[in-house]
Amino acid sequence: MTDAPSYHVIVIGGSMAGLLAAAVMAERAKVTIIEADSLPEGPHARERLPQARHVHVLWSGGARAIEEILPGVTKGWLEAGAMRRNLPTDLVTMTAQGWIPRYGPQQYNISCTRDRLDWVVRRHVAALDGVSILERSRVRGLEGTAGEVRGVRVDTPEATGHFLAADLVVDASGSNSRARAWLESLGVTGIKRAHVDSGLVYASRMFEAPEGAHRMGFPIVNVQSDPGDPVPGKTATIVPVEDGQWQVTLSGTRGGEPTADPEEFIRFARDIRDPVVGDILAGKQPLSDITLWPGTANRRNYYEKAELPRGFFAIGDSVATYNPLYGQGMTVAARGLLEVRKVLRSRGLGDPAFGRRAQRAIAPIVGDAWALATSQDCLYPDARGMSPRPGSSLLNAYVNRLVTGATTNPASTGDFLRVITMSERPADWLRPGVVWRVLRATSRGALTAPPLTVEERAVAGLQDAQLRQP
Repeated sequence: MTDAPSYHVIVIGGSMAGLLAAAVMAERAKVTIIEADSLPEGPHARERLPQARHVHVLWSGGARAIEEILPGVTKGWLEAGAMRRNLPTDLVTMTAQGWIPRYGPQQYNISCTRDRLDWVVRRHVAALDGVSILERSRVRGLEGTAGEVRGVRVDTPEATGHFLAADLVVDASGSNSRARAWLESLGVTGIKRAHVDSGLVYASRMFEAPEGAHRMGFPIVNVQSDPGDPVPGKTATIVPVEDGQWQVTLSGTRGGEPTADPEEFIRFARDIRDPVVGDILAGKQPLSDITLWPGTANRRNYYEKAELPRGFFAIGDSVATYNPLYGQGMTVAARGLLEVRKVLRSRGLGDPAFGRRAQRAIAPIVGDAWALATSQDCLYPDARGMSPRPGSSLLNAYVNRLVTGATTNPASTGDFLRVITMSERPADWLRPGVVWRVLRATSRGALTAPPLTVEERAVAGLQDAQLRQP
């Protein structure tokens, strides 16, 4: 079925999820993106995206999905200064169960700032036929009834309360979305919500990478917390990004939060399960102030279980937000939109139930990420919201054993990374071969120190007394 070119889709929000939604819908319709900000022409900060100051992880599962939606975007990222980092080869990470050895490439991520990621995607989407962006414009609400959305009311620089008609409205306005309230004002009821809040706070700062670090391909360095330990969870991460910089993010759950005090930044990084990040940062030149971000709770709207009106669905953070520690948001949006594209190509925009079908197509991807994030976050002291589900302790024990295997067995490392990078769904962990490896998992022979090479330690300025050889 081929849609008539007269179909019009409005996408609320011009961040990553909105841009990708516009790219998918542009196959069958004219698309108008309504964005409250004035979008920068280069890879610069956006006023209403304060979380962009923190480390963002685009896993291989998400990068492949975005490349499928926008062919050539990966090349664009690399040409703009991003780096494709092989996992676990270019990763020094301490999981709750220990250090992951730096085996040969199994998955990858794209390392750069969020501003650069968005800018490259925005250039690709803006070049698509039939896509326009209405900047400095704010949606007041949906127009229509409980049975059908017909468009939006929008305040633009030229007019207030202007009605803009659409055959479909896609809400991608992010974690501060008002779509649930808008739908309720139309008479749509029964939209359930859930949240899990570990109280996590992010603190991020840019540093100048030491001379030679980028040239040698200095790895991502990450020390994770252990949710099973009944103390506040603290983490520290260094990600080499464009322009010879390191983006550093510290985090701590309720009772162990980092602060904006520059004197405490490195001290906090040293006062966690392994001090390697703090040791590496000692003496390095900061390039920015410290940015705090407390908006890290997991929140979910179960739109797929409601009787949504015709002509509407939501995507991205409008549907669910996750603790950013797990790096799921962009990947969930991209993979979900590939499922929407399948619905679009099979059913077309003329299908009266298209919006509902799209929302339900997204739900399994959202649910996978939700389960992974909340099963861990609800374990931290004084976590609020949903309690652990019955049987979750058994599942967590299985995953913990799988990760233990990943610290000593390259096949188990691959099992772990396939799901963590969202290249496969969590059901992959229940395949017979994976189960067999989990049953045989052992920590015997596991690394006892960060697996940095002699050359990497020299570039980082680490002394032998600070780090033992792995």
